[in-house]
Amino acid sequence: MTQAITPAATAHALPRTDAQRLWNALMELARLGATPKGGVNRQALTDLDRQARDLFIDWCKAEGCTIRIDSIGNIFARRAGSEPHSPAVMTGSHIDTQPTGGKYDGCFGVLAGLEVIRTLNQHDIRTRAPIEVVAWTNEEGCRFSPCMMGSGVFAGQLGLDDMLGHTDADGIRVGQALDDIGYRGQDSVATSEIQAYFEAHIEQGPILEDTERTIGVVIGALGQRWFDLTLTGMEAHAGPTPMNLRKDALLGAAELTQAVNRIALEHAPHGRGTVGSLAVHPGSRNVIPGEVKMSIDLRHLTPEALIEMAHALERAIDEVCQRHGLEHTLTPTADFAPQYFEEECVSAIRQGAEALKLSHMDIVSGAGHDAIFIGRVAPAAMIFVPCENGISHNESEFASQSDLHDGCNVLLRAVVQAAGVDQQKEG
Repeated sequence: MTQAITPAATAHALPRTDAQRLWNALMELARLGATPKGGVNRQALTDLDRQARDLFIDWCKAEGCTIRIDSIGNIFARRAGSEPHSPAVMTGSHIDTQPTGGKYDGCFGVLAGLEVIRTLNQHDIRTRAPIEVVAWTNEEGCRFSPCMMGSGVFAGQLGLDDMLGHTDADGIRVGQALDDIGYRGQDSVATSEIQAYFEAHIEQGPILEDTERTIGVVIGALGQRWFDLTLTGMEAHAGPTPMNLRKDALLGAAELTQAVNRIALEHAPHGRGTVGSLAVHPGSRNVIPGEVKMSIDLRHLTPEALIEMAHALERAIDEVCQRHGLEHTLTPTADFAPQYFEEECVSAIRQGAEALKLSHMDIVSGAGHDAIFIGRVAPAAMIFVPCENGISHNESEFASQSDLHDGCNVLLRAVVQAAGVDQQKEG
């Protein structure tokens, strides 16, 4: 009979992953789209993305994995288990990058999953449940919006036909781009096929480094509400127009930027508020701005607080516009509910870190990740490792080989704990 090993047995029986092999894979993948400053520009569904996908598939096939590609281009690489019809333990992330991205964001999670399979193969360890490594399509959302597109379609949170019709700045549709690189698949992969999902990732923030912890046990992710705000005043000559008679849209935008910051601080510790972009019209030094378009990003761990923050924003906009004689249009552009990860998956990660005697802490993700969508349809959790100075979405993004290795070893233990080991195979 086959029998799943216990968490304690897992810790002692499993080997360590190969730190150098994982690092070499990351560096080889990073050559595709390498930038002069040491980063990576490999945006979704470009030819560079095709090359990265091809390389990933070649590596997986070399390990005996079967490959499936669904209609949004997600790649599923499956290592068979002794119970092939059991739901799979899935792990992965994404390999597309920002225009000025780094080597580790997303790529670590995909290649850590591959390293788990390589380690199990190297040591001839057969799991009961299949293990599946996935590379999700267009997580970054920089060429095509929205972000987390592939996992969102897979999880039924985003409509396939709608997403295939989204266009980039040149008018190229997602569907056309998938066809151009040969990655519009026809395989059907169901959410019911997932027993558990684990995603390893760099933290993309400074908390682990600041607290000198190696592993972040991610218990959940902040909900997000995004808005586009247009403030409309009146262009006028900067000299003849008295201050008290102006309708300065940029002055209103400045006050609302402060209000967004204040609202987030009032909802500490999990409140976040960011104005990430401003477009000022007409943009002349001696003309009072008549229009400003700005983005607003609100985040929190609880749905109630996120709603309160949005209401506070609406009140601030009304007050500022009334005081400065402005009109406004507020358009919601994204609404992601907070995500609490499955306790059993979270516990498996915590136990893995403890078994390896790695310093760890519970942590909340402030960024969006594919695990958020997958966590709505299957048990899921995430593993964070530190990144230098908390920097990500930047060509200087860096994570140490040692930390990446530790995170991969925790992933191995969590995946095998969920998948179980075929005791007959083990002797």
